[in-house]
Parts: sequence; structure tokens; C-alpha cells
Amino acid sequence: MAADTSKPFFPAAPNQALLPSRNAAARASLDGSYWRAFRSSELVSGADFPVTDLTFAPAASASSSPTLAAAWSTSVHLFSGDPLESLRRISVAGDLAFSPSFRCDGALLAAGDKKGVVRVFRADKPAAGAALRTLRAHAAETRVVRYPVAGGDKLHLFTAGDDALLTYWDVPSETPVFSVPAAHRDYIRGGAASPADHNLFATGSYDRSVKLWDARTGNTGPSLSFSHGELVESVLFLPSGGLLATAGGNVVKIWDVIGGGRLMHSVESHVKTVMALALAKMVNAGETRLLSAGIDGYVKSFDFGKLKITHSLRHLQPLLSVACSPCGTVLVAGSAKGKIYMGKRKKKAVDEEDEGKKAGSGEIDWVSPEPEKPVLRPNYYRYFLRGQNEKAKEGDFVIEKPKKVKVAEHDKLLRKFRHKDALVSALIKNNPRSAVAVMEELVARRKLVRCIGNLDTEELGLLLEFLRRNATLPRYARFLLGVANKVLEMREEDIRSDEKLRMHIRNLKRMVGEEIKIQHTLQGIQGMISPMLALATR
Repeated sequence: MAADTSKPFFPAAPNQALLPSRNAAARASLDGSYWRAFRSSELVSGADFPVTDLTFAPAASASSSPTLAAAWSTSVHLFSGDPLESLRRISVAGDLAFSPSFRCDGALLAAGDKKGVVRVFRADKPAAGAALRTLRAHAAETRVVRYPVAGGDKLHLFTAGDDALLTYWDVPSETPVFSVPAAHRDYIRGGAASPADHNLFATGSYDRSVKLWDARTGNTGPSLSFSHGELVESVLFLPSGGLLATAGGNVVKIWDVIGGGRLMHSVESHVKTVMALALAKMVNAGETRLLSAGIDGYVKSFDFGKLKITHSLRHLQPLLSVACSPCGTVLVAGSAKGKIYMGKRKKKAVDEEDEGKKAGSGEIDWVSPEPEKPVLRPNYYRYFLRGQNEKAKEGDFVIEKPKKVKVAEHDKLLRKFRHKDALVSALIKNNPRSAVAVMEELVARRKLVRCIGNLDTEELGLLLEFLRRNATLPRYARFLLGVANKVLEMREEDIRSDEKLRMHIRNLKRMVGEEIKIQHTLQGIQGMISPMLALATR
């Protein structure tokens, strides 16, 4: 019997019941499986000095072991090997060390100190001696020391520090090519060299600004400047060189420097201040991720292609620095209490990836389908909530909702032409200003007399009590005494027949009598003072 060739051998769509659930697929995502394959350990512990900076040497070859430099206390510690082991310790003459930076070939290492001195050491020999070069220009802590990344430039580096001075050095002669005093208005704490051009570099400062510099133009000023909005702790170029990441506050922002400093994306995934940025290469996917480390103890992995956070790593102490080896198998993070956390990729995971690459050359490659995002439709409740948490971006036109005005009860009743109820409502609240305003409105509508005539005994008692309390106030005396006379004229019979109403009238009469006595006394005082004032003016 011949086979039916009209139907495909494999089904066009896999059976949904046989596929893993959506949560399982999310757990087995590319980034999650990659970062969970790192075995966590402590490279250094037991000291109280913060690990301010971490950096790896450029890889000489794909098989070479990584070399790590850590700025820790008064020295720079070098680690090398697989796994990392302490290689040697480079002292910076008794001062706190900052910002170690390897040259593009990994042979030299430069670092700054608390007094502003920058020293250059041999890094490729286990027993190197004293500093090869000493660069002196800064008067405060040198927090930024960077060698150029692109172009194979081995002769220059740029430095910046808390004195807001930016210097571009010719290292062999120990002389600055150019210097920019007051490059920023506050401490300069972030700096990065461009991977696209060895003449370009960026700086970030506590004055909330980020500036792009070109060594070819000298000290004529920055080529580009824009504001991050927070105190800038770190800046980093992304691999293309056209995008720049800045960290400050709990925000990481991506900028398009080719497009004139246009904000591309803003990430607020940290709870506390972000202190460091680094790039990490994912070996299994051949992609690069942006890592951010913060005082909240988290290291976040950000996919700048899809503009989303892909993974989070939690540590027990506040983090000040982070770095990933060029081969992508070692991840280190420095804490504020002297610990260096190291994540080493498990050998089993690396071997599985190598086998997967070899097996991928076959005729049939099975790739598990990525979970599809559910499409929001009008029959979902979340469809009507979309966009409510979005924040306005720069250049957006914001339409603000008019604030809801709370209308008083008597105003609502006046709008419904319930005049007597409005008057009673204002009298119950016992607010002289509102009650007098309602009475004046009723006079304007020619309804006050009718309202007084329609009041029952209890409501008339409220009106008389209000008149007793406020009829002698100078601001309302003329108007309220006129209302009192009108009440006595219209409701005389009701007042005579009710004991409570007569008591209110007696209290009102007594209050008016006391006010008359006070006025007579004031007139007498005025008569005594007037001749004295007349004599004083002469």
C-alpha cells in the first residue's frame, strides 16, 4: 500500500497539551538558564574596606584564562587562573586605590589614588616592581582612569576626579596632552572610552550631566552634553559605540549619542542607587547583556535589544562594582563591606553548550517554541487598564485631569432650588461665612422672606441661635440685625407661644444690650483720646 504523500510527515502545529506550560517555558528561558548555571562563591571576604572597582583584562585569546583587577583598600589586587586565584598585590603608596584600567593588550595597568596621583604598572609579569610612570595633575581623588578601547592606542589614557578636572595624557612622557579645568560643576565619578573610536570618551558627574569628549578637539569643550536627572555614578558605551548607558539614582538610561543625545529607554528596576555598569557576553546565544549593580544588593541583566530586564541576581550586601570576564564564564561583584562575590559557570553547562553546537549541524534541529505573549482583547479586564502606569517621556504632551471640586451640601440644594433646605443645611454646619452667603443669595433671589415664613419651630430655633452668636460680629452685624428684625416681625405669634423661642429672644436681647454697652464705652474712650491726638498733631 502506497504512503499518502498529501499529508506532511510532521504535524504543522504541535499539540498544545504536549508542550510545556507557559510558566515552565519562562523558567527555561535563555537568559534564566544561562545565569542559573553560575556557581556562586566568595572570592575575597573578611575585610571591611569597600571594593570600589572591578575590571577584567582584555582577552589575548579565546582559550586564555581571565585576569581580574580589584581596587581594594590601599592596593590593587590581581587574580588570574581558572578558577580565579590571587596573583599579586600592587600597592599605591599607602593611599586608597581607585579605578584600575588595563591597556588594550593587557600588559599595563593604571590606577588612581586618594591624593589624585595616577600610576602605571606592569600587569603581565608576576613580580613587577615599582610604578613605570607617575602622572600628577589632580588635587583630589582620581575616580576615573581609562585606557582607550578601540584602535589599539597604547600611548594615551584619560583621567578625571573629584576636583572636576579632566586630563588626557601622553603616558610615555608623563605629560598631559590637554586638560579641561571645571569640566563639570561637581565630582566626576563615571567615565568610559568609546569602542568605536579611540579619540572619543564620555564622563558623568554629580552635577547630573553627561558629556562626550573628542581628544582631537582638545580643551575646546564637550562635543555633546545632556542631563541624566540624577547624580551620575557610572557611564558605559554599548558594543556598537552609538549607544551610551548612564546610571544614577535608581535609574539606568540608554542614550543615542549619534542622534544628538536622544533618550532611548529608561529602566527603574533597582530600589536603591545603581553604582556600577558592565557588559556581559552570553556564550550560549552570542549576545551581550548590560549588567547593573546597586546598593540594594541586586545585579540586573538587561537586554538592550528588546529593552527589558531578563534576570536578577541577589546578594546579601550592598554592591559597589560589577564585572564579567571577556569569555563570559566568570561574573564578579564587589560589596561595600569588602567581599567579592564570584559566579563561575558550571563546566557541565559549558560542555552541554559545546555538544549542542556540534549537534546543531544535523539535518533536524528541534527548538522549543518561545511562549507567545497573550494578546489583550476588549473582553479582558486588563485591556482597559493598559497604559495607566506609563510615565510621560520627554517631548510628550501631557493632558492633566481637572481636579474634582467638592461642592458643599447647601450649594447642591441651591442648584436644585430647594431654598429652605439650603438655609437649614448652612445653619446646621454653624459656619457664619457660609450661612451669611446663603442668606445673601436668597435675598438676591427674593426668597429669604418666604424661607423664614416656612421654617418650623426647630428650624426657627436654629436661626435664632445663629443670630444670637453672630449678630454682633462687626463683619455681619448690619445684615444679620436686619434679618433678626424681619424674623421678629414675621414670626411674633410663634415666638410668644413657644418657651424655647422666647428664651432665644431673651438671649439675643441680652447680647445686643451688652454690645450696646461696649459701644458706649468705646465712644467714651474715643472722646478722651481725640483731644490728645489733636494736641499731638499740632
